[in-house]
Amino acid sequence: MKARIKWVEQVSFLGETESGHAVLMDGSPESGGRNLGPRPMEMLLLGAGGCTSFDVIHILKKGRQQVTDCVVEIQAERAAEDPKVFTSIHMHFIVSGKELKLEQVERAIKLSAEKYCSASIMLGKTADITHDFEVVQE
Repeated sequence: MKARIKWVEQVSFLGETESGHAVLMDGSPESGGRNLGPRPMEMLLLGAGGCTSFDVIHILKKGRQQVTDCVVEIQAERAAEDPKVFTSIHMHFIVSGKELKLEQVERAIKLSAEKYCSASIMLGKTADITHDFEVVQE
């Protein structure tokens, strides 16, 4: 896997992926940015949320669950001193579908957290990661 980051101006950077996608990252106005895009640390949270969502949907569909939506709301805390790593991350899953089985949703989240989601498992080396969920039956 490869990526390329190019400085644009001030504290704005264009990230380009090997798969041909690009995202603009920027700093806060307090740090010289113009708020043109997400912060790099926000990108890490988005990556972890996307990774675990991918797993949960995949596992539920493989288990023949009629999932129609999956939202992960993430709250994180960072260390006060440099390097300001994430120290705690909480992921709240809202999974919607028809006749979803609670135990299958719980299992999918657990499998992602403990076995499959490389992004959150990596972040778990510095942060205490917790999960909870709710199921919305449609």
